[in-house]
Amino acid sequence: MTRLNGSDLLALGFMTFALFLGAGNIIFPASAGLASGDNIWPVAIGFLLTGVGLPALTIVALARVGGGMPDLTTPLGRVAGVALAVAVYLAIGPLFATPRTAVVSFEIGIAPFTGGSWQTLLVYSLIYFAVVLYLVLNPGRLLDRVGKVLTPILLIALLLLGAAAIFAPAGPMAEVAPAYQNAPMIKGFLDGYLTMDALGALVFGVVIATAIRDRGVTSLNLVTRYSIIAVIIAAIGMALVYLSLFYLGATSHVVAQGAANGGQILTAYVQHTFGSFGLVLLAVVIVLACLTTGVGLIAACGEFFSQLMGVSYKSVVWVFSLFSLLVSNLGLSELIRISIPVLVGLYPLAIVLVLLSLADRLWRKPSRVLRPVMAVALVFGMVDGLLASGLKGWVPSFFTSLPWAEQSMGWVLPVMCVLAVAVLVDRALPSAATHPSNS
Repeated sequence: MTRLNGSDLLALGFMTFALFLGAGNIIFPASAGLASGDNIWPVAIGFLLTGVGLPALTIVALARVGGGMPDLTTPLGRVAGVALAVAVYLAIGPLFATPRTAVVSFEIGIAPFTGGSWQTLLVYSLIYFAVVLYLVLNPGRLLDRVGKVLTPILLIALLLLGAAAIFAPAGPMAEVAPAYQNAPMIKGFLDGYLTMDALGALVFGVVIATAIRDRGVTSLNLVTRYSIIAVIIAAIGMALVYLSLFYLGATSHVVAQGAANGGQILTAYVQHTFGSFGLVLLAVVIVLACLTTGVGLIAACGEFFSQLMGVSYKSVVWVFSLFSLLVSNLGLSELIRISIPVLVGLYPLAIVLVLLSLADRLWRKPSRVLRPVMAVALVFGMVDGLLASGLKGWVPSFFTSLPWAEQSMGWVLPVMCVLAVAVLVDRALPSAATHPSNS
């Protein structure tokens, strides 16, 4: 039986870390840190719950069923499961997240040196997706290329940035922004949504499992164990990065006055601390972070859609890379505007699916619990999507009057109520003839 050695496990953990660490993961903690000020710790704890804890749980849930989202959605039925999987893969893949990795890395890492014209973006995106395509065309070597080559470079740059933030802060703590004064932990919890890593984890699970199997590991128990080890390594790394960036943002209000986003905060800090060298460092961090995430997204989508449609992996990654190239040239603002309602609508579904799947042994028949609860999450996810689109007039007042509705968490109470009823019904009815095992 083939087993991974310590070096391979460390590389696997580095690869997992790199898959999650996109530009948004660097930008959003700095922005939240600046706004949280003296409330930095409760905000950071809330952020870590959804920005690190939830994606880690997602990888564990996927590993228990073999690494694939279709297996995770089996209790929902084939049609519903495939529909949800397609929606997640398209949203996290070629429609939104993959193009965003290119345009964010351009606007933060490249545009300060070259200017932000559409011609420059086009040239950069051509080069960017050529590199992404090269890395994903041979998934069997993904662990070597990402885990052992790109990630160490990324880690060195992040260590320099994090150490500077801790030992050379730009100033004292900022004042607490109004939105972060009341219930700062909840605000941080919601800010963690912006990383979109819970949705990304639904995509990355198959990449991690495939990388393990490509090393000759065939035992499902070992695949699960190695996936958990990898996600622990990645989670520790992500938490350290987030905490250092929170502190960077919280102490940068003097040099980052008027900053509209985390990218501007980081640019202001590194220019203040390192000068021109700092801007180059920031460019390296952003471009590598986006590149490794883009590689993981395209590879995962290639695996999923090649199996779903019965076409070759290479054909899928070529098409998705070219499509992502075209979409990336819409520009960052337009991409964000289009993607937010869709992603906000999907998040309740992802959270409910993962948490209920991890507790599947508590149910006599998982489908009796998952289907009604997921149906409620779908309705409220659609409502959240409409509200995020600015279409509040389309939403009945009932939805906006629920507890926590203003925090985009109005779905929590209805989901809990339906879950309680579904569990009682599941206990009252006979057990299924065969209980599906996810271990």
